[in-house]
Amino acid sequence: MARILAIYGSPRRKGNTATLLKRAVEGATEAGAQVDEIVLRDLKMSPCLEIYGCKKTGRCVIQDDFQPVYDRLVTCDGLMLASPIFFYTVSSLTKILMDRCQSLWVKKYLIEKKEFGTSQFTRKGLFISVGATSGKKLFDGTLLTVKYFFDPLDMETWRTLLYRNLELEEDVHGHPEYLEEAYLAGRDLASAIRQSLDLGHPGSPHP
Repeated sequence: MARILAIYGSPRRKGNTATLLKRAVEGATEAGAQVDEIVLRDLKMSPCLEIYGCKKTGRCVIQDDFQPVYDRLVTCDGLMLASPIFFYTVSSLTKILMDRCQSLWVKKYLIEKKEFGTSQFTRKGLFISVGATSGKKLFDGTLLTVKYFFDPLDMETWRTLLYRNLELEEDVHGHPEYLEEAYLAGRDLASAIRQSLDLGHPGSPHP
């Protein structure tokens, strides 16, 4: 069974990104995946303090709610991450999570001494994002951030769902095609992961 971690990065519980991610979770679940959901606003996580306590083992030494998230990140087969755009990047809740994953970067590149740019990604990540404006470069910086967040997780950016001109909490309900696209993306992600596991690709978190 595919194990997927779904992370809600919006400060709003019922905002547009949360609604879209919920649909993706429904698609993945109905396709047979086990989906574990995390709402970042419910967690108490310190920003990265750059003390490099992670240089010994590759695990962050700050004892807070990031610790169980770390365990879920390293054991899932795939990730669904959703964040709105704030000032042309992810939300502060999401960025704190990303920065705490510096520990995984340290593990991969400083402890295990992997050569940067040579990763054979064994896992898949779906990114969902919504912005209030129609700017042509609205998602450009964020996509780079997500790409390099996925890298120490050995994840490829499998698919992105990016939507403009959605601001008020229920705006997305005026676009049923977006909700359907999110559902199908979740379903397809579960199928793609299941196929990968069936092939027994090296590096998968579990057999």
